[in-house]
Amino acid sequence: MRAYDLVHRTTYDYAHPVTDSYGRTTLTPRDLPDQRVLATSLTIDPPPADTGEHVDWFGNTTTYFGVTRSHTRLVVTARSTLEVSRAAPDRASLPDVGWRAVARATTAGDLGVLHTDAAGVVALREAVLPSAHVTFVDEVREWAAASFVDERPLADVVTDLLHRIRTELTYRSGSTTVHTTQAQLLAQGAGVCQDFAHLMIAALRVHGVPARYASGYIETRPRPGRPKLRGADASHAWVSVWLPGHGWLDADPTNDQLVDDRYVVLGWGRDYHDVPPLRGVIFTEGGGATPRVEVDLVPAGSEPFV
Repeated sequence: MRAYDLVHRTTYDYAHPVTDSYGRTTLTPRDLPDQRVLATSLTIDPPPADTGEHVDWFGNTTTYFGVTRSHTRLVVTARSTLEVSRAAPDRASLPDVGWRAVARATTAGDLGVLHTDAAGVVALREAVLPSAHVTFVDEVREWAAASFVDERPLADVVTDLLHRIRTELTYRSGSTTVHTTQAQLLAQGAGVCQDFAHLMIAALRVHGVPARYASGYIETRPRPGRPKLRGADASHAWVSVWLPGHGWLDADPTNDQLVDDRYVVLGWGRDYHDVPPLRGVIFTEGGGATPRVEVDLVPAGSEPFV
């Protein structure tokens, strides 16, 4: 088990006064069998005139706020303490059900093959549909075809996709935007974790395999002898694939590995559109502002950057 202190701070500095700011956050980690939230808080400066929590369709906790006093700076800070006991499964321990069998069972709603109930089938069918940032295009189908061989076990398809994304594409910060498509990603050969997650989800869904987008953090570790940079962690994204007999299998294509206790889950949805850390609107005579995001995920008892 790992115990963590987590701080996520977003700062907006505006060139002109903002009269009203309305936002919604997804910054409260989920309570899960392998992730226990011990304490969590969210502060907004200036203090909001109105705020409230909501649990969305996917079970994520979101927080609405409305700041109605004039301001030139907005700071949203989320703090949590939690314990994570998640272990990455060995490939040998995963079921050998074929990917075609999973796709057929999802289409047919076969509860026995899928190892779920009627409500679970609804969620799985939703997880094979295109969504705002996951599209079914020929470029994705053609790229993914080499991984979806005959009746290959789905677990092997997952590990193959992880490795191919890690080795065939380059991680390059700033090379994409939230609107970058999978076709554009494949054409330029570079992106970030969000793009890699969307590509893997698209590859799975276009073949009828249920997959969802997971948002959270991964603990970064400095090289031996180097201090950990404070505030330099970042939000992370990965993929969950439905593997009958195991459940949702969490896989990180950015790092070519299955998810373990170094990861903290904020929430999940169809794609990034469902679980952005922060979204909202402002009223101002000037332009908006580029947010400055600082994240620290450290062992509990350490001193976070704020």
